[in-house]
Amino acid sequence: MQTLAAIGSILILFILVSVAAISPNRSSLSDFELERRKKAGNKTAADELEQAAVIGDIVSLQRIVCASLLVIMVLLGVLGFGWLIGTLLAIIGALFYGRLANTEVMRVFADKIYRPYSGTVVDFVKRRPTLGKLVRTVSADTREVQAASREEVEHIIKTSDGLLSHDEKEGILHILSFSQKTVESIMTPRGVIDTIHTDELIGPITLDELHKTGHSRFPVIGENIDHVVGILHIRDLLMLGDKSSHLVSEMMEKRVYYINQEQTLNHALAAFLRTRHHLFIVVNGYRETAGILTLEDCVEALMGRKIIDEFDLHDDLRVVAARSASLNNNGANGLNV
Repeated sequence: MQTLAAIGSILILFILVSVAAISPNRSSLSDFELERRKKAGNKTAADELEQAAVIGDIVSLQRIVCASLLVIMVLLGVLGFGWLIGTLLAIIGALFYGRLANTEVMRVFADKIYRPYSGTVVDFVKRRPTLGKLVRTVSADTREVQAASREEVEHIIKTSDGLLSHDEKEGILHILSFSQKTVESIMTPRGVIDTIHTDELIGPITLDELHKTGHSRFPVIGENIDHVVGILHIRDLLMLGDKSSHLVSEMMEKRVYYINQEQTLNHALAAFLRTRHHLFIVVNGYRETAGILTLEDCVEALMGRKIIDEFDLHDDLRVVAARSASLNNNGANGLNV
């Protein structure tokens, strides 16, 4: 009987160390990120999210099992080795089983044993919420996690009540989304571009009309808007010393820069800085003029606020374009096919 008790105490000690070495998987991702990946169809994230919901109860159950095994080990040790030696061995085991459980060998061994049954353990705890409440000794998981996606960073900012002002939140969110936006999303559309023909004369009346548009730069066109041949700057016209008329072709800047409407704003801003130009002609895949983009447009998209200067007259030219869309290509004899 004593021999069986002694062997049993040693066996229980081994089991105790193995159970203590089990480390239920704690995801390095936050619940928000796991939920986002679960919605995207990631099964691993779904499993980790389920385990994260009951991880505290699993750890609490593990501690109770360890405590029970420790009591059994003490009793068997006393029966197998006698009161004095059994108590001494039990004290040594209680003091050092945790250190043994933390060794790499035991952790690898315990992980191999536990991992195939981790899903079963999670299901067991989930189906018995009352048991979880009774054994719970570990509070909610408060581990520190790092944001794993841009969406998660945006979520953290949006829910940071009291830490950031509304303007600060908006500014940070615009910066985060800046690289995801395309030129097409903020350009001035083709339908509301104010252009001027290369052969037009610049006189007092024309100058006054240009100034009333509220713009400081105008695409100069040849045959039509799909043939932009230059850029006319109002400031150059205002600096004219004589009162005589001049052809637009004489006053325009002949360098014209084009950018595809599918390019990102990161690319556009880098291009503005590289070329030191303030206006790009936006084209589509057929090299047709789709709109115009200014450096000011990019800065406003980055900052999330409107930059008002002495030339601004319209709040949003895209809104103006939407309002007048019903008049475009809508002749009396026109038919939709």
